Amino acid sequence: MGNSSTLLEQAWERLQDSIIYYYDRPVGTVAACDPHVSALNYDQCFIRDFVSSALVFLLKGQTEIVRNFLIQTLKLQIKERQLEFLEPGRGLMPASFKVVHAKEEQVLKADFGDHAIGRVTPVDSCLWWMFLLRAYVKATGEISLAHQPDFQRGIRLIMELCLIARFDLYPTLLVPDGACAIDRRMGINGHPVEIQSLFFAALQAARELLLDNEQNSYTNQAVKHRLKPLAHHLRHHYWLDLERLNIIYRYKGEEYGEEALNQFNIYSNSIPYDQLSRWLPEGGGYLAGNLGPSLLDCRFFSAGNLMAVMASMTTIAQSQGIMETFEQRWSDLIGQMPVKMCFPALKDRDWELLTGCDPKNRPWSYHNGGNWPVLLWMLTAAAIKTDRADLAKRAIAIAGDRLQKDEWPEYYDGKNGRLIGKEARKYQTWTISGFLLSQLLIEDPHYLDWITFDPAPEVDGDGET
Repeated sequence: MGNSSTLLEQAWERLQDSIIYYYDRPVGTVAACDPHVSALNYDQCFIRDFVSSALVFLLKGQTEIVRNFLIQTLKLQIKERQLEFLEPGRGLMPASFKVVHAKEEQVLKADFGDHAIGRVTPVDSCLWWMFLLRAYVKATGEISLAHQPDFQRGIRLIMELCLIARFDLYPTLLVPDGACAIDRRMGINGHPVEIQSLFFAALQAARELLLDNEQNSYTNQAVKHRLKPLAHHLRHHYWLDLERLNIIYRYKGEEYGEEALNQFNIYSNSIPYDQLSRWLPEGGGYLAGNLGPSLLDCRFFSAGNLMAVMASMTTIAQSQGIMETFEQRWSDLIGQMPVKMCFPALKDRDWELLTGCDPKNRPWSYHNGGNWPVLLWMLTAAAIKTDRADLAKRAIAIAGDRLQKDEWPEYYDGKNGRLIGKEARKYQTWTISGFLLSQLLIEDPHYLDWITFDPAPEVDGDGET
């Protein structure tokens, strides 16, 4: 992998060059610093993009930028109900922000999705913010920041936004398409696994950070009561392995009542049994991409599965099964550049209907089966947590051989990830930080405690292992 120390030094310099300043204080990093193309919105700081950068800064002892980011983005959170009723919901965090210079003043301008392509709402931003706040407290020991009244209120608002009564009977979060890292139409509207895993992690973080007082009593109770049914729902209904596939294969449709085995009325012809029975490895398994009425999306989504392992949303056995699937289906999920966003890609009529004929998301490109180096840090964290660090080291070696030479692309195309993404930005910040973070975690696994969760007592007591 060439000169490893030189590679890491250059990556660190690139990351520092991406820092955004607000009144001379560091508050985040731009999405990309590609000098060859128009910036569009890549000159902004995206909450989800900044997480891996923030974790690198924390591991490097540069905590000021993370503290400033948390404080300033909290100020951008929607705090009051809007009279127009067409504004973002109370508690929502922006997708991104930028520093706007107006004469001698500077203003942080937030984007809640109203300027994004497709006008997608960033459901995941507030969940990532919770994850990062908890990591900051773990890294610095500054629990007093999270205990400040404005932070306590911010946490409550996020939890209220997620736990509010709605037209839904499931413990999962109902969200629109494009509401997470996959921010274009990809047929993930409903209850996508990525959001559910992030939701579970955010609940875990809230349980640790909220004070036990009268003001928080309702929120604390709601958080505690949601953890167990959410974990049980995902562990039971989303889980796919060969044993579970055999059960689903024999489902009867049109069942009614509490004793129905096929509770979501999944029709046999909608499941690709032949492909799945050949693809699922012995001892492996994973959480399906989505679940709803007559819907079981059997695509493998890496981010949701890896966060499920990190957050202890899956059982110990299931977490091992997910990592076994990565190992046994290495060419499909890792290939020539870790890590595949989803597998398999949507093709033909499915691609036309579910993506709206999106040319950027054509088969094996961008979100539709492209490879995203940023996911390397999540793979590394999940691998270390399950005592499979060898998988992370193998993936890091593959990435290190290419990323610097390819000028740190946003994503890669092709079934095996050999092509630099057709419209990928170069010097993508989260590609750089994802690689750096992976290396730092391998060098000192003790940092894992900042970004992973032990099983919640409310969940661990249900007898599942």
